[in-house]
Amino acid sequence: MVILTARDAKKGNEALVKLKAEGLVDVVNNAGITGAIINPEDRKNLNLGDLDITGPKAKSIKKFVKQTYETAENCLKTNYYGIKQVSQALIPVLEQSKSARIINVSSTLGQLKLIPNETARKELGDVDGLTEEKIDKVVEEFLEDVEQDLVETKGWPTIFSAYKVSKAAVNAYTRVLASKYPRIAINAVCPGFTKTDLNGNTGGQPVEKGAEGPVKVALAPDGSPSGFFFDQTEISTF
Repeated sequence: MVILTARDAKKGNEALVKLKAEGLVDVVNNAGITGAIINPEDRKNLNLGDLDITGPKAKSIKKFVKQTYETAENCLKTNYYGIKQVSQALIPVLEQSKSARIINVSSTLGQLKLIPNETARKELGDVDGLTEEKIDKVVEEFLEDVEQDLVETKGWPTIFSAYKVSKAAVNAYTRVLASKYPRIAINAVCPGFTKTDLNGNTGGQPVEKGAEGPVKVALAPDGSPSGFFFDQTEISTF
């Protein structure tokens, strides 16, 4: 079972046409842009196998070199809040599976060592005390500082700032989810800088190589690590 989502409706529909041409059937097609929602009746009709995979695609960092409040907000909406909305919508489906997986596409640019802001670094790195509310607060404070032009003053990253904060938030959220849903293997994976339409195909590796990490972690046997950050195929530090 594949649940397909897309930020670009045109490209999403094009992908759907290709999948239908291969004999696949469109079971559910009612996810809204403000948050994915699956109708209860549609959910009952999903015949889930032993392995169900979800993993939102990461936003390109190329568009966030020059930071404005609008681009920062859009980046966080896509990379962090988007993942939260999709997770909240699909977890009830995944809980029906015996071998559910969530793979959040992240980045090594979100590692805490790249976040100069000591308070944010401490909050996001506090495994035992980490909560979704604390992550939201860090993100909200960052956006407030962007709006007030205090990014450098408050010790936030000055290059790719929103992208780095969004991925740090995703990594932290992955830990929270893994703790909350122990029956689902939930991890964050950096696929490496991969050639895609979003970055104008400037990445250093083909999509096949970029897919290796997420696929390997998703297909790991039951009982494999959960709540970890992988740099491609290897466990790395948050």
